[in-house]
Amino acid sequence: MAGLIVLAVVAVLVLFVLARTIRIVPQARAGVVERLGRYSRTLTPGLAIVVPFIDRLRPLIDLREQVVSFQPQPVITEDNLVVNIDTVLYFQVTDPKAATYEIANYIQGIEQLTVTTLRNVIGGMALEKTLTSRDEINNQLRGVLDEATGKWGIRVNRVELKAVDPPSSIKDTMEKQMRADREKRAAILTAEGLKQSQILTAEGEKQSAILRAQGQREAMILQAEGQAKAIDTVFKAIHDGNPDPKLLAYQYLQMLPQIAQGDANKMWIIPSELTQALGRLGELGKPNED
Repeated sequence: MAGLIVLAVVAVLVLFVLARTIRIVPQARAGVVERLGRYSRTLTPGLAIVVPFIDRLRPLIDLREQVVSFQPQPVITEDNLVVNIDTVLYFQVTDPKAATYEIANYIQGIEQLTVTTLRNVIGGMALEKTLTSRDEINNQLRGVLDEATGKWGIRVNRVELKAVDPPSSIKDTMEKQMRADREKRAAILTAEGLKQSQILTAEGEKQSAILRAQGQREAMILQAEGQAKAIDTVFKAIHDGNPDPKLLAYQYLQMLPQIAQGDANKMWIIPSELTQALGRLGELGKPNED
């Protein structure tokens, strides 16, 4: 019985020693080994052998990119306004040894460094520039943080401002200003539209009046030309027929009403043949004195 107990104790001891000797490091993790309290080596992912009771494996360090969101921090701008800024930081451990021995808590160190840098950057900007220059602020923060955390074995990949919240009174003022600007732009657009409409209407009326006047003028010209051609045709037909004085005088008298019908006829020109024909008619109408 005593032998079985001894064997059981030895088996447990062997298993315990093996558990302290054989270590498995997962992917994207790293382990720092200390031998007798001093740094010995860094374990990479896979199977590793350590000396039990002499080597000590510290908690594994995550080598993946990590995201840390900090609580909103009150920051004073250049124009003495307090804004609350919510920050998100993306970083990655590149040197497990430095991250273990160069700083006690690199998460807390990054947070405090971010708050200090943020106050320095925002303190040199006015509120309006702070609200519209997020990319510039992000780049400045990233540059300062990456340089400061390099000796900690940490690389800062990106810094983002989640929110920039000005005071409530400033928000109300900005909303009123934006509303006034929108109303002003709407009034300007309405006035410009009315102006353009009136200009187009006036131009349309002008063009219409010009076209009507041109149409009336061309119609009167065509009508006068038609009447002139008709008179000329009749006149030529009469003379080509070689009429006697009585017929010629009669035809002239019939044409007088047609000549007088034109609206543009303000003055009549009576041919000399008509005067001679009327004289002959008068002579023919006198009684024979013989």
